[in-house]
Amino acid sequence: MKNLKTILFITLMSSLCLTAQNRDTKKADKQFSRLEFVKAAENYSALVEDGKGDTYIYGRLADSYYNIFNTFEAERWYSKVLESSESPEMIYKYAQMLKANGKYEASNQQMDRFASMRPSDNRATTYIKNKNYLPKILEQGKKFNIQNADFNSDQSDFGGILNDGKLYISSSRNEIRKNYGWNDQPYLDIYTVSKNSDDTYQEPIIANYILNTKYHEGLVSFTPDGNTMYFTRESYYENIYQRDTLSKRTRYSQIFLYKATKLDSDWDNVEGLPINSENYSVKNPSVSSDGTTMYFASNMPGGYGDFDIYKAPINADGTLGEAVNMGQKVNTEGQEMFPYISSKNILYFSSDGHLGLGGLDVFYTKEIDGKMAPIRNVGIPINSNGDDFAFNIVEETEEGFVSSNREGGKGGDDIYIFKKLQPLCDVLIAATVLDDKTREPISGATVSLFDIEGNKISTKTTNEEGITEFIVECETDTELEVTMNDYDSKRVTVKGSNEEELDVQISLDPIEKLIVADKIELAPIYFEYDKSNVTAQAAFELDKLVQIMNKYPELVINATSHTDYIGSNSYNMRLSDRRAKTTVQYVISKGIDESRISGMGKGETEPKIDCGTKCTDEERQLNRRSEFIIVSGAPQTKQ
Repeated sequence: MKNLKTILFITLMSSLCLTAQNRDTKKADKQFSRLEFVKAAENYSALVEDGKGDTYIYGRLADSYYNIFNTFEAERWYSKVLESSESPEMIYKYAQMLKANGKYEASNQQMDRFASMRPSDNRATTYIKNKNYLPKILEQGKKFNIQNADFNSDQSDFGGILNDGKLYISSSRNEIRKNYGWNDQPYLDIYTVSKNSDDTYQEPIIANYILNTKYHEGLVSFTPDGNTMYFTRESYYENIYQRDTLSKRTRYSQIFLYKATKLDSDWDNVEGLPINSENYSVKNPSVSSDGTTMYFASNMPGGYGDFDIYKAPINADGTLGEAVNMGQKVNTEGQEMFPYISSKNILYFSSDGHLGLGGLDVFYTKEIDGKMAPIRNVGIPINSNGDDFAFNIVEETEEGFVSSNREGGKGGDDIYIFKKLQPLCDVLIAATVLDDKTREPISGATVSLFDIEGNKISTKTTNEEGITEFIVECETDTELEVTMNDYDSKRVTVKGSNEEELDVQISLDPIEKLIVADKIELAPIYFEYDKSNVTAQAAFELDKLVQIMNKYPELVINATSHTDYIGSNSYNMRLSDRRAKTTVQYVISKGIDESRISGMGKGETEPKIDCGTKCTDEERQLNRRSEFIIVSGAPQTKQ
């Protein structure tokens, strides 16, 4: 009997809890159905905080944020709901939010998932047609001529950097060396190769014993005067573990950076750098052309993946300063290695984490105003579906070397000599933001760079001269979006060019210019066909309304949405009402009190052009509009 009472009590309490949860869910659901997404999100969030979250509530939270274009929160909750759901629509929306937040690779992964589930969906077929990045990489192939070097052996040969008329490489061709277990080839040594007068190369000669030990020696780099060499060497350690009276020796290796100084015509005074540690490796040195900075790869703690690219200042006394990670734009969760900084301060490196052809590919970027330009794949024939690495180039002659284990080589890794046929063309866009009335520069304006498909690439702020800079690929159309408090935001298209620098002036009007008579005149607010969620383009315009309402706190607005004549009267009225209410919810989500804005659908009842069924496409577009009518609190402005 006691057990029966216990069971009845537990059942009753469970029923009461479920009833309370259903009551709270119904409240949020009702707000959601009324398109009150801000309040709905608050109540769904409260359920999650109370431990009552489930797939349904996560999905409603995600949709609430999606409809008001809160991309970060929408991404968060779509990710949560998809842990236990395979809804194609949820996957599609998640992909869109990832893309909006600049996570293109992750977005593509979700779109692949979506396309596999709905292969005939137009969104899937359009994506499949346009997702392929490979043609761009293949197009780069026109820019290089490449050939296998005559001095390669049937073992591993890689590297290739010139100093004092000699080419320095690393090779495992020395067969008197002990074989290394990884690839069953001899340990690597540093070799020099001299060039003949007919541009052919002589047989490589092993460097002196000061540089080479019985273990690996790898890539080298030189100071501008050629008198200091930095190079990679493998070092071994023994750990002794003791337990009771027993002991065990464990041998392990790390890769360290060393430097040597020139003595007459050879090298001496080899010493390890203080940056070396028994706990991690540092390798692949590259010294800048002015001798002030060293770039290298390391798997030291605090990185983003396995090996990352770092840089460190070279002090006047030759010591190395504090190492700085090159950041998440350069480094990925994979491996980034073999940095090379050219005389034009272009950073080349190899990676298996960025989009490429397979294995390690060579990429390049450049640092401007402390930020890295977009990472670009050098393309074929420099890159292949094998590992391509140890790239370096003499910018003045446009010749260089790259190493690869691609098919058709002579050994494990081979050195390839290349000649640049066309420049890796970049354009510096210098954007100047001005006050349209005073023509004075605007400092602190936010400028965002978008590709032609609407993906945000980078965001910066203007300096005291009203200027900010971006690097883009030659002949690539882009868009610049400029926002600033008290000014009307603006978007301009920048046509592709092959000039080294492109100056763009963007003039901003005061935000009050949008207040005309009894309305706030924004650019057309467009919705996707048969949809009512706020898009990125609509959000850009609505943010202007939010800015005006923040500046004038007495302003009260009525948002109306209108359709064309296509469809039934009742359908158009319902669609326009949903759009008006979603628009209102977006504005409220930005901090505007709900008492200050209302929304109403007008359907086709108040056309801008009364053309009936004979409307042209242009007239229909003019009728499909949103209007923002000032109900009260209109500011007294001077144009």
